[in-house]
Amino acid sequence: MEPEVKAPQDTTVLVTGISGFLARHVAQQLLQKGYSVRGTLRSLARGAEVEESLRAAGADTGKLQLFEADLLRDEGWAAAAAGCDTLIHTASPFPSALPKSEDELIRPAREGTLRVLRAAHAAGVRRVVLTSSIAATNYGPGKAPFTEEDWTDVDGPQATPYYKSKTLAEQAAWDFSRQTGLELAVINPAMILGPLLGGAPGTSVDVVRKLFGGEFAALPRFGIALVDVRDVADAHLRAMVTPEAAGQRFIAGGRFLWLKEVAEILRERFPERSGKIPRRVAPDWLVRILAHFDPTIRLITGELSRDRSVSADKAKRLLGWVPRPAEETLAATVTSLIAHGRL
Repeated sequence: MEPEVKAPQDTTVLVTGISGFLARHVAQQLLQKGYSVRGTLRSLARGAEVEESLRAAGADTGKLQLFEADLLRDEGWAAAAAGCDTLIHTASPFPSALPKSEDELIRPAREGTLRVLRAAHAAGVRRVVLTSSIAATNYGPGKAPFTEEDWTDVDGPQATPYYKSKTLAEQAAWDFSRQTGLELAVINPAMILGPLLGGAPGTSVDVVRKLFGGEFAALPRFGIALVDVRDVADAHLRAMVTPEAAGQRFIAGGRFLWLKEVAEILRERFPERSGKIPRRVAPDWLVRILAHFDPTIRLITGELSRDRSVSADKAKRLLGWVPRPAEETLAATVTSLIAHGRL
């Protein structure tokens, strides 16, 4: 029988990697709804900055506790999970360039996920919501628009170390859930943009900053399904409390846009700042040549001219999830970068 979901004021939620872009929004929304929140950090030295950013966003940090816990170490996880009703696991590495060894991503993602799930199970946590990615759906034999039925082939030619790390971590989580009975729901977000709550912009948000900064001589024919960080956080909270979400994965993604379309939206919304945004589209062969000299470009060579659109129908149907338009998300991203002095 499905256990009764307690009211927010009686519920404690553990958010892993709380200093992260998404995790801060998850924590903010939880606190604003009245939940008690615990957050993990690799170092408590960042704690004051995280608390300040959440207060600035209108959250009551009186119901926030921070714990030191690293994905690659056992210490701290039992204490962080003790007494928690639910756990939202967002912590995972996301590179700005290809690592020297794929284990630099796969090990902390997979081992870290299992470490967190073991702590949750031992503490009697009711449900875990795991942040995966469309990196775990879009790079196998399936075709666009990709759905939750699709899985990335970790041995296939499209699987980068990051895609492997997300896929193997999610698969390990489902295996653990089946073996132990731990209730699991998974969110597979598209490329996450939107307003910062302090901290450094992540790899995704930095793409927008680079467009304005003139760091693209021309636009690669590279497309992305976008989603707002506030909507991804909302999807996690919905998956946390919706009984039917148990045992399900949910794609949280909006409209698919080519980078050329993103540039056009940004020029239209911010004409006074758009002088360095390129208009030319680079041919795929040229981008592949440039990738030999730029590790950041190497991350996207497998994406060139590929349709990676996704369907979020399941999240809309089962969770009642409604994402913002891509134009609103892009505008909020730029406004936030300006406000934080990063643009």
